[in-house]
Amino acid sequence: MTAATATATVPTPLAPARRLGLTAGLRHTLTLAWRSLVQIKHNPMELLDLSIQPVMFVLLFTYVFGTAIAGSSGEYLTFMLPGIMVQNALFATMTTGFGLNNDLTKGVFDRLRALPIARWAPLAGRILADTVKQAWSIALLLGVGMILGFRVGNGVLGVLAAFALLLAFTLAASWISVLVGVLVSEPEKVQIFGFMVIFPLTFTSNIFVPTDRMPGWLQNWVEVNPVTIVADALRGLLVSGPVAGPVLQTLLWGAGIAVLFAPLSLRALKRRV
Repeated sequence: MTAATATATVPTPLAPARRLGLTAGLRHTLTLAWRSLVQIKHNPMELLDLSIQPVMFVLLFTYVFGTAIAGSSGEYLTFMLPGIMVQNALFATMTTGFGLNNDLTKGVFDRLRALPIARWAPLAGRILADTVKQAWSIALLLGVGMILGFRVGNGVLGVLAAFALLLAFTLAASWISVLVGVLVSEPEKVQIFGFMVIFPLTFTSNIFVPTDRMPGWLQNWVEVNPVTIVADALRGLLVSGPVAGPVLQTLLWGAGIAVLFAPLSLRALKRRV
């Protein structure tokens, strides 16, 4: 009689997950940023929202209100265009929260994080792609403004510095949009937040009307409004006027916003996913 001996199979322990380096994380971020940008090909309205609305604002305010406010449409365009660039950039930050919330509610974010990629790459890719869209929108506004008669007073360096400053500030401000996108249940609520907060914030600044033409009780707020500060910094860099003070205050505001909202956003995102 032959005794059959059963050999127990001992499962091989899983190897520990390989820790991804910074280079791999950056590569994943670029790939996911490209994924977001390629979607424009299938959904052109996403880019049109960043193009048509700001151009309409420039045309309407220049030719409808320019003469009444500044005496001529040309003078008003010189004053107003840097402010319009700031307003449009702030509204465009809401696309970050909108897209993030859309990915979260549809499960796209979870599927991406299940892949062998850096944990921070999906969020970083979204922010990077939206920064590229921001650069396109800023360039478009400046190009349209120059066609209408806007002239740069500080040369190429002034333009590059203005671009860098505005992109840095909106990159910091996008953390507010990220936090809202994580906390709300529907993408549409991100847009509601934008109109409830950014709309009054920009219209109670000196984007469209000089501070000294506003009621006295409003001027105190307008002078400390961060939108006013960023608009003054861009006017100084693109046209003329004080530069050092407004630029420094813009950087401080951006740093303060990032320090406050980035940790809150990451904590909220960690809890949700």
